[in-house]
Amino acid sequence: MLAEALNFAATWPLTKPENRPFVRASVNLWSRARRVSGAWRDHEDNCHRAVLFKAKDLRLRRTAVVLGSGLLRDVPLDMLARAFDTVVLVDRVHLASVRMGLSLKKFPNIQLVERDLSGYGDLKAGRDPEPFAFLRHVPYLDFVVSANLISQIGIGAGRLLEKEPPGAMPADTVTRLVSAHFDGLAGLPAATCLLSDISFAVIDRNGHTHERQDLLAGVAHPEAFASWDWPVAPLGEESPDYRVVHRVIAA
Repeated sequence: MLAEALNFAATWPLTKPENRPFVRASVNLWSRARRVSGAWRDHEDNCHRAVLFKAKDLRLRRTAVVLGSGLLRDVPLDMLARAFDTVVLVDRVHLASVRMGLSLKKFPNIQLVERDLSGYGDLKAGRDPEPFAFLRHVPYLDFVVSANLISQIGIGAGRLLEKEPPGAMPADTVTRLVSAHFDGLAGLPAATCLLSDISFAVIDRNGHTHERQDLLAGVAHPEAFASWDWPVAPLGEESPDYRVVHRVIAA
């Protein structure tokens, strides 16, 4: 608990006030990743391979952007930093632990951008969501990675909707935000790699599935070139009797 408290306290002043409510969730994810690192290793390796596969044949390697950079566990940062002139890491929260790790690596070409990538604010203001409009101003953009971000947008939007007064947001908010993410990636003038968990299942210790849920609000995802299971919560993490497994695609 001490490590979590220190990370939270160090991250809070480094984070914009509007994004500080999300610091706790980021610290909790960091803490879980440390506890179950062995169970997550195959997932992280698969993510790295997918990004390397999409980047290997690029003729130009000027600027790469990672959307939802998070804990930097699911992107091959060292490779990106060596291969591209500039690497931009975009997320709502950049934990102090992540910042410290980056400072130790001493890559001069890495930039941090703190930004909401959901498009929720656009919808709330009555506009069509354009979460990646800011990328139009990134010079020499050659590669964009969306790193296990879309499902978190849907989950986060669902929580925000619970706090909104009736009728304040469109009934299809989550669907529109997920669609805007896919459409935004497809419309970028750059090569892209989409990493996304698309569903999850709750499975007991005997292998029986008790719950299965779509994480994309019914929106069809682009054709995948790879897919795998990610044991987000192994047995004993959330319950001694159940594990939670997400299905992940690379597209």
